[in-house]
Amino acid sequence: MKTIDELLSEGVAGKRVFVRADLNVPLDGTTITDDGRIRAVVPTVKALADAGARVIVASHLGRPKGAPDPAFSLAPAAARLGELLGADVAFADDTVGTSAETVVSGLADGRVAVIENLRFNAGETSKDDAERAAFADKLAGLADVYVGDGFGAVHRKHASVFDLPKRLPHYAGYLIATEVGVLKKLTDDVQRPYVVALGGAKVSDKLAVIDQLLGKADRLLIGGGMAYTFLKAQGHEVGISLLQEDQIPVVKEYMERAEKNGVELVLPVDVLVSSEFPDLKTKAPAHPATVAADAIPADQEGLDIGPETRKLYASKLADAATVFWNGPMGVFEHPDYAEGTKAVAQALVDAPGFTVVGGGDSAAAVRTLGFDENAFGHISTGGGASLEYLEGKTLPGLAALED
Repeated sequence: MKTIDELLSEGVAGKRVFVRADLNVPLDGTTITDDGRIRAVVPTVKALADAGARVIVASHLGRPKGAPDPAFSLAPAAARLGELLGADVAFADDTVGTSAETVVSGLADGRVAVIENLRFNAGETSKDDAERAAFADKLAGLADVYVGDGFGAVHRKHASVFDLPKRLPHYAGYLIATEVGVLKKLTDDVQRPYVVALGGAKVSDKLAVIDQLLGKADRLLIGGGMAYTFLKAQGHEVGISLLQEDQIPVVKEYMERAEKNGVELVLPVDVLVSSEFPDLKTKAPAHPATVAADAIPADQEGLDIGPETRKLYASKLADAATVFWNGPMGVFEHPDYAEGTKAVAQALVDAPGFTVVGGGDSAAAVRTLGFDENAFGHISTGGGASLEYLEGKTLPGLAALED
């Protein structure tokens, strides 16, 4: 895989460089609530602009239905990118139409433009190879060189991620090079003890990565909504907690494999419960109760790990040489259910080894809860991409850059 450093050494002054970024940031109306993904692409964009390239930044945002939708416009992201770069960023209000052509043709050396949400064109996400290829052909007409730096999208076989690199000289940006280097530390050259903390809502989302980790990790800490399927598999009452009953046989088999392989699989010993899901808008007090994990009342829902589990998980992370964490321990968006996620994040900060926050809600949580991002070894920009890499899957966006 060629990197941006090689591109810069060849010279980019006057060249149109298409940067496939990941500007898929959360929005409250037009207000960006977490700009982490925009900040992550700044080093690549700035290096290219400083070298005299004409930089065209492209990304998706949300899941529009293959047609323009103002709710998913990249205009706020373009404005924030300009603020971070300290320079004006031009914005095209289409992807491959008149506006994009005009904006790109008007770029001077060292200037940056953002084109509108790629998913406003159905060809971006089409499962039809010909439709995707046709859109990639149009995108290729805007540029001379391709730089892939949208790690959060590399697990998607989309036109701008998979098809476009085949049509232009292609290089990996700084973010992708960093992300791949980090993931190799979690797969190829792991320092031990290797501890993995997994949370989030659905156990089905994590089964494939658990399958792989049962042969690699020393300890697996399970929290979040997915923990209740494990507790149910042990025969415990879980009340009205999140539960995927159809996954119980698989979970039982994984628990048996963990014991056979000498992998310590750690489940909550206590949880915070309530009969009502908290109001995440008003943040009204929820008044949860703490109960043992094997004594959840039938009319109650588990919404966070309890104080004893927080201590337990912190102790299991205390000597870790390598840590990967993906998924919150509870409904961290509400202050009454944030302590479990906060405790795991703090344990990563305190751990002596290399710590990786695996993107998605985990990355959002460390920012929401006020942690210094520099206190972690790495905060990934791609939760789904990170998990699929750890599952051993071939990621289309990385494969396209390696050709």
